[in-house]
This record gives sequence, C-alpha cells and structure tokens, in this order.
Amino acid sequence: MLVAAGHSVRIIAGRGQATDRRIAFTKIPLLDSRHSRVLAAKQALDSGRVPDTWPGLVSDISSRLHNALSGVDVVIAHNVASLHKNLALTTALYELSLQPSFPRLILWNHDLAWGSDRYGHELHAGQPWDLLRIPWPAATQVTISSARQVELANLLQIPAGQILVVPNGVSPRLFFKLGRLSIELVNSLDLLSASPLLLMPVRLTSRKNIELALETLSILRKRLPEARLVITGPLGPHNPANQSYFDKLLQLRSKLGLESHAHFLAEHVSGFIPDEVISDLYQLADALFLPSKDEGFGIPVLEAGLAGLPVFCSSIPALEELAGEEAHYFAPDSGPEPIADLISDALQSDPTWRLRARVRSQYTWQQIYNQYLAPLVAA
Repeated sequence: MLVAAGHSVRIIAGRGQATDRRIAFTKIPLLDSRHSRVLAAKQALDSGRVPDTWPGLVSDISSRLHNALSGVDVVIAHNVASLHKNLALTTALYELSLQPSFPRLILWNHDLAWGSDRYGHELHAGQPWDLLRIPWPAATQVTISSARQVELANLLQIPAGQILVVPNGVSPRLFFKLGRLSIELVNSLDLLSASPLLLMPVRLTSRKNIELALETLSILRKRLPEARLVITGPLGPHNPANQSYFDKLLQLRSKLGLESHAHFLAEHVSGFIPDEVISDLYQLADALFLPSKDEGFGIPVLEAGLAGLPVFCSSIPALEELAGEEAHYFAPDSGPEPIADLISDALQSDPTWRLRARVRSQYTWQQIYNQYLAPLVAA
C-alpha cells in the first residue's frame, strides 16, 4: 500500500527474500535472531552477562544497517525496541538513532518483553536490556491496541497519549481467496464499503421483481446509507422483452439516484458470470435478497444456506418450501418500505452482522492505511 501510494519502500531483514518486484529487499544476516553470533550473544545475555564479543557484534550490525538505510526518510522498526530476540540489533539501532542525520524513526511495538512473565528470567537491569523499557529520544512510539498502549505507557513511564495506536488489519481478498475477476469487480464497484451488501443472483427478467429490489434499496439507504445491491445475472435468453425490462430498470435506478449503490454485473461482464465469482460474492455478501414473483425452485436459497447468509425472500410456495422457517418473508406485492424495515431490523439486531460490518468498515488493510499509516508516514 505504501508503494501504491507512491512511496519508495525497502525491507531490511535478517532472513527471507523479496516477495514483490516493486519493493527492494536487503538481507543482513546479522539481523536474524537465529544467526550463530546472535544466538551466542543471547545465551550470555540471558544469564545476565554481556559477552566480550558484544562491541564487535554491535559494530558490525551498525555499519551494515547504516549502509542499508542510506537515502531513507522514515524507518519503521518492528519489535526491535520491545523484544530481546536480538539485543545487538536493538543497541545498534538505538545508537544510530541518536545521530543528528538519522531518519525519522517509528518504533512499532507489537510485543513487550518486559511485560511478559515468560521472559522475566531472560531480562536484567542495565544495558542493553533497559533499551526495551525506556523512551528513545525523537522516536515515535506505535502499538497495536489501546490495551497494549496502556502497558507500554506504564513500562516507558510516559503519558499514553504519546503512543499512537495503529490496529492490525485483515485482507478480504486473501481471506476469501478471491479470484482475479472478483477482485476487479470488488475494486471497481467498491463493494467492501457496502453495509450491508445484498446479493441477487438472478437473471434480468420481470418475474424476478428487480424493480421492487431497487425501490427497497432506496428506502433502506435512509436507515443504512451504505447499503448496496448486486444483481449478478445476464438478460434472460428467450424473451425479447427482457432488453426493454433492463432499460426500464436502468431508468429506475437513475431516477432513484442509485447508480453507485445498485450494480448490474451485466454492465461489467459480458455473458454469464463464472461460478467461482458467484461463490466469491456469496462470501462477501451480507444477505440474499429474492423478491421474485414466481419461482419453480430456488437454488440461491440453498447456496445462501451453505454460505451462512440470512435470506430475505418473497413468500411464494417454492421459496417457502426450501427455506422453511429459516428465512425472512414478505409478500411479493408488498411495498418497499416494510421490506426495507424487515431487512434493517433483522441485520441491525444481529451481532454477527454488526461485527462483520465493523470489521469491513474499520479493519481492512486499506482502511488501516488510509486512516493511520498514510498520515503517520507523511507527518
């Protein structure tokens, strides 16, 4: 995300390899906590003794790190100032950071050695162990939660307000294993900002009652402004009137001002949507919406059951037979307002959906970057 925003990024680590051709990777083996010299030093340090090899190890790390950071404006050091896995690296970075020409330093404190009982026997008073419990001059302190912020503030004996909280995030793309076309649709239609995202996996035919879905969405947005609707299907293949019906739907969408909230995938993908994309949409969606006037069966109801989606559908025999008591029903000739109330009340009373909506709106990596990382790096 930093690269996508125009920054030049390099990763400096003790082991591993480049994972993105846009991101430079510098491997300095002495940064590795499992390097033989580092392990030998740690064995002595754990017993409370600074080894004779210490000055040379710190100096070697310092010179390599200094060269690797040439031309850098901001350094983000993860756990270097809070864990004791490589105290020679901690010492080298601390000493470099005191130099007037050193880049702006951000200490990212995920785990706290001094705050963990399991590390107590490995930590001792004095240097270098104390570097993990003192505030470093001119460094910006960051941690991952309010709870950790309080722990770190107590450890460093500084006001909690001097420590920034930047939470971890999740990637829906990776978590749901979204395919290429699904990612393109999610990005171009901004589906992750939907709250809720209603799915209609139906053809564009009049018996699907899509105009009622659009009218319902218009009302629903008065209570849930980020509500969105995705209609996946192409035009029905047999009735020439289907094109006229689609044109009317587009006119209605425009009249209701729903161009950015009601999405016909037929406008974006020619022909059938691949099954794997439909499956991805079931994973992303918050509810299945089927206002059909007539159905002989109702495969989407079964698919919604597999995906764990609540079902909001018209009370017609085929759908009632499949969904039984496990769906929210409305009359196919119902007005949009009671349907919108039904959807809104059901979802907002469901803690599972509320958490899902909050994660999607606050804890995706894109949200984390926009809200926290971009201003932090630009500060």
